[in-house]
Amino acid sequence: MSPSSRTRRPRAASPSAAPERSPEPDGSPHAPGSHSPDSPGPTLAGRDLLRTVLDRGAILRLLLGWAGVAALALLSPAPGALSSALLALALAAIVAVIVIAAGGVVAQAEALAHRLGDPYGTLVLTLSIVVIEVVLIAAVMLGPGDHATIARDSVMAVSMIIMNLVLGLCLLVGGIRREAMQVNRTGTSVYLVLLIGLGAMAFAVPAVLGEDGTYAPVQGVTIAVMTVAVYAVFLWRQTGAQAIEFQEVELPAADESAEEPADAAADPDAPDTEDPSPGIGATLARHSAELGLRVLLLVATVLPIVLLSHDMAGLLDEGLDRLGAPIALSGVLIAAIVFTPETLTALRAAAGGEMQRVVNLCHGALVSTLALTIPTVLIIGLATGSPVVLAESPVNLLLLGVTFAVSAVSAAAPRVTAVHGTVHLLLFAVYALALFS
Repeated sequence: MSPSSRTRRPRAASPSAAPERSPEPDGSPHAPGSHSPDSPGPTLAGRDLLRTVLDRGAILRLLLGWAGVAALALLSPAPGALSSALLALALAAIVAVIVIAAGGVVAQAEALAHRLGDPYGTLVLTLSIVVIEVVLIAAVMLGPGDHATIARDSVMAVSMIIMNLVLGLCLLVGGIRREAMQVNRTGTSVYLVLLIGLGAMAFAVPAVLGEDGTYAPVQGVTIAVMTVAVYAVFLWRQTGAQAIEFQEVELPAADESAEEPADAAADPDAPDTEDPSPGIGATLARHSAELGLRVLLLVATVLPIVLLSHDMAGLLDEGLDRLGAPIALSGVLIAAIVFTPETLTALRAAAGGEMQRVVNLCHGALVSTLALTIPTVLIIGLATGSPVVLAESPVNLLLLGVTFAVSAVSAAAPRVTAVHGTVHLLLFAVYALALFS
């Protein structure tokens, strides 16, 4: 067998990529497994456009979010004056509204992902999630009380939730249903290199370069600028010359699995029998009305989250004080609120065998978090004169390092299975244990 015949070609997004699921009607924004640019379906316009984008779920989420904002504006609850029962009820109501509104944001981001295709679509989804996370962290930082470690605690919680809990569940579910799955090695290695470097800048370097776990102003600005620059180069390559490295790959035939490397790069000499997909420019031009309306709806759904987050921060502080809970728990709650909708998206992709999409969602979300959240909180800290403690505890640094090592070994394997997922779940359980120790 020649080398070219053993090379995996990126899997074209089509209904055959997930045969156990029936495709949705043409024009549906949520057709599973269809993530190539300009997916099949007519260009929407007029009433069809409004009915498709402004469906019942989108309208209900939007109305609920703004109703919550109006209710809090009228009631203006003072956390200290509320009884414990009323405090818990108010906090639960705000969190529920935020989670539902965040689900609306993710729904629109997924629809955009369907139209734009990977890696553009997944990028829209992860950036939407990161915006919500930054808003929640900033609301807590700027609220009353001492929140010097909220950014560190939140981003570390995000790291553990995404890379161990969510990824572990996806590997477990996908491995049970599919026995073995494969990721695009080159794209996954790019993610892991970024995660190791950015994670070190966020959690390890401040302990030895800074003072009391914080960066000095000049150091903070330098790290923020360099981090954003690295992320910009990554986005430039991910959405350009290296876009193919973040797409699904075909699993080989059973008789080839033992001898073939799992490299996803296409053989330049192999004949291309598939029709090339239209470029991103053609997709934007053809579906400009739908994309523009979905972006507006996404922004309108994000705004209630921004406004509700301030009240949530005050209630959360009061509740944790009364319970005597560790301060790091607030970061875990923020991370759980933000990534609940994306977790469901990743689990659906894993169940359908779209393992590279799972990697794009999980690894990509954490890369965006480290590359955008950390610089943002550093700038907020400098602007407000508030200290931003980033240096992590030895146990969390050890768990993060082991997590990245396990992820790298899993990505290098010809297959990933349910057993890989159980190890990630074990690491998350130890993190939870350390949190309350």
